[in-house]
Amino acid sequence: MEMHDKWMREAILAAKQAEELNEVPIGAVIVWNEQVIGRGYNTRETSFDPTAHAEITAIRQASKALGAWRLLDCTLYVTLEPCPMCAGAIVQARLPKVIYGTPDPKAGCAGTLMNLLQEERFNHQVEVITGVLQMECSELLSQFFRKLRHKTKPL
Repeated sequence: MEMHDKWMREAILAAKQAEELNEVPIGAVIVWNEQVIGRGYNTRETSFDPTAHAEITAIRQASKALGAWRLLDCTLYVTLEPCPMCAGAIVQARLPKVIYGTPDPKAGCAGTLMNLLQEERFNHQVEVITGVLQMECSELLSQFFRKLRHKTKPL
């Protein structure tokens, strides 16, 4: 678990980069051979791109780093449970393991609303570990939305 904490802290650092841009603070890293080869954070608002999720950016970087679209010996760490789009990309990238911090009750597709990562009808299933540094990941999101609500609250 200590190793998972180490890499999730890297994902949290990525999430904080998103927060600095006033983006929803979600971060992801992909680890291969004990090193980060892909890093991403949410940039949907600043890039005007609905696909600019942390996981997608990290998958693209990792694929370039390895020179392959199959990320067979890699692990994805992400602060928030993957959405349907990201779950699909994870399956397509053949990632063997996903570790996420906090569940997403509105869009989580790694076990909360549905489990696309372990759908037996797909040709690839992903090992899922949940709850790594859950409090920190959850609090990062809660604080962001609390500040956002405070800013938009009429006087």
